[in-house]
Amino acid sequence: MRIEQDYKLDFPDVLIRPKRSTLSSRSDVNITREFTFRWSGHRFNGVPVIAANMDGVGTFMMARAFEADGNGLTVALVKHYPADKLIEFYRNGGDANTWYTVGLNEEDYEKFKYVNKQLGDLAPKKICLDVANGYIQYFVDYLRKIRDQFPDKTIMAGNVVTGEMTEELILSGADVVKIGVGQGSVCTTRKVAGVGYPQLSAIIECADAAHGLEGLVCSDGGITCPGDIAKAYGAGADFVMMGGMFAGHDQSEAELIEEDGEKKLFFYGMASDTAMKKHKGDVAEYRASEGKTVKIPYRGDVKDTLQEILGGIRSACTYVGARRLKELTKRTTFVLVSRQLNTIFGDD
Repeated sequence: MRIEQDYKLDFPDVLIRPKRSTLSSRSDVNITREFTFRWSGHRFNGVPVIAANMDGVGTFMMARAFEADGNGLTVALVKHYPADKLIEFYRNGGDANTWYTVGLNEEDYEKFKYVNKQLGDLAPKKICLDVANGYIQYFVDYLRKIRDQFPDKTIMAGNVVTGEMTEELILSGADVVKIGVGQGSVCTTRKVAGVGYPQLSAIIECADAAHGLEGLVCSDGGITCPGDIAKAYGAGADFVMMGGMFAGHDQSEAELIEEDGEKKLFFYGMASDTAMKKHKGDVAEYRASEGKTVKIPYRGDVKDTLQEILGGIRSACTYVGARRLKELTKRTTFVLVSRQLNTIFGDD
């Protein structure tokens, strides 16, 4: 046993210090990024925001809404769509702004191979290899297998929270490493397993490791407001993935419920008993649920949330004089705080 003595930071622990700027308007800010992925060689040009591969978030309808928005945001599709639905979606132009999610089991792998074979040139070009614990050796070996068999695919893999494992995944074939353990709004890993890592420090340390190897990182989890997204980019994240921020909208593909005269939707973690019973039939006897199920207010069309998110990112850039999102990290100075919000009239 050992104890690390240096203090680790989460989003609420800091604020971004404003700086002198020559920008006169938020409209002067370019919040798109251009990347060339290390292994696939493909290019990305768009706003590096990703809707998480969760039920009610990573849906076909969300992907269509993001496509209509026109800013180049992407969606990591939930992995539980049947093969025929995925094939139909991709044949109808669904590739440009989506990540095809693949889990670790053989069924997921065989479905992915089948979908690729059926689609040919229309097959998905971006893959999200998704597992809660990216530290197991089987995951590294699995990543290497996917990279060897699909060298032209852009692969995002995770989740991890430390620099050495970020390096391991990049050297094993990941173009983007997904960062975050226990930080999500409906994740209970920290409570159940006692495992996790403060998200801001994880981004800083993993981005430093990745960028030296020409890899990229995606912050996954912990976002509660647009300001947290700006902090993630300021810390060095190339992409930011969100679940809760995109939950509860028309694009959830979920049934609305009425409670006390209000419309609500269920939202749950993908390691929750709700998700496991829905997709696996039950919670396996060797594991515990590591997610919770909540009812959240119905939020209408996601376009209003997108406007709030994109506006917040532009505003952050304006406050520090970053004319392009790429410059935000270099222009960011974090200040430690004991309180970031005045909550006298609530947290909103």
